[in-house]
Amino acid sequence: MKIITTLILTILMVFPSVSETIRLKAGQSIREAVDKASAGDTLLLTAGIYQENEIIIRKPLTILGESYPIIDGQDKGNIFLVAGEKIHFIGIKIINTGKSSMNDSAGIKFFDSKNCSVDNVKLENTFFGLHFSNSSNMTITNNHLISTAEKEYHTGNGIHLWKCKNSLIENNYVKGHRDGIYLEFVTNTVSQGNLIEENNRYGLHFMFSHENSYIKNTFKKNGAGVAVMYTKNVLMKENIFEENEGPSSYGILLKDISDSEVVGNIFRKNTIGIYMEGSSRTLFKNNSFNNNGWALKLMASNDDNTFIANNFFANTFDISTNGNLVLNKLEENYWDKYEGYDLDKDKIGDIPYRPINLFSVIVEKIPSAVILWRSFMVSLLDRMEKVIPSITPENMIDKSPKMKPYDFGTTHP
Repeated sequence: MKIITTLILTILMVFPSVSETIRLKAGQSIREAVDKASAGDTLLLTAGIYQENEIIIRKPLTILGESYPIIDGQDKGNIFLVAGEKIHFIGIKIINTGKSSMNDSAGIKFFDSKNCSVDNVKLENTFFGLHFSNSSNMTITNNHLISTAEKEYHTGNGIHLWKCKNSLIENNYVKGHRDGIYLEFVTNTVSQGNLIEENNRYGLHFMFSHENSYIKNTFKKNGAGVAVMYTKNVLMKENIFEENEGPSSYGILLKDISDSEVVGNIFRKNTIGIYMEGSSRTLFKNNSFNNNGWALKLMASNDDNTFIANNFFANTFDISTNGNLVLNKLEENYWDKYEGYDLDKDKIGDIPYRPINLFSVIVEKIPSAVILWRSFMVSLLDRMEKVIPSITPENMIDKSPKMKPYDFGTTHP
């Protein structure tokens, strides 16, 4: 008997059980199928409508859709609740979660999970779209999230991560949510190739989230732009921030950021390209600032930041600040307003450039004065300040301005 038992165990180790594909038709219960399925099985949902919510998954499973089957939560809370490993969602459509800020109703909500993925999933009329808590090694790719809520408090965030690490957020489209992507206490995560537009508050909002990268995303027409706060070691590379317009809108708000890089980005048609406060030791290089109200609002609380080899085109104000002591460095930037000369033909202007004009200082102190923009008096004041600087910060100066703009290839407008 002992020999037979040993033989059976050996066979099971050499030939492990084969996972099954369980095919469901519209109207059949996904919840019941999940309960009956074995770890590693695939639930294939055929086209049609499945009216269910609070589907709990705790074992490795794949939920695979055929022709985008619709899972309708009927406005009754969460639709999928996930806590486990190797749980994957592919090719389904999720609609009509409940709308509750008390329990953050979501299309798919992950708790304490790892090595899971959501790919090619459509989410419409959800409160939160994809919600992740205390999870790692998550892959969030090629999803399409749309909310039609008119007010910020009528919807949650599109892609929401809290206390997560080592994840990928790639090629997603998010529109109409409170924040497109929200990250808090998130580390070692890459967000790339996403299109985030027309969200009610921020396109991207992250706090206390270190060692992350944001590459080749587009943030367009969001209520207040992008907010990056209380974070260090961030790479923001080759993104586009455009048409974030309004009285409190900006391409990026940087608050208490340190030891980071903002490289190769385009800031175009924003009220403020970058608003910085309390930030230090950050490199800004090869960025283009085009047709913004303010390219940079650089508050006096910033220090030891470097702006090198950037292009400034057609901005109303290139830089403004709220103090006289500026502890940041400008070097070899191109300024379209520079009126200097290059007698030695080294492609560097022979006289320094002061990007802060007198009128920008006045507007910073008296915002309503902006109605005088382009008046003869304003032009006269700025000319006088160039000849005899007295109010603008003396050390906010580019001693080596470029005579011609940089060609940044694909990142150049």
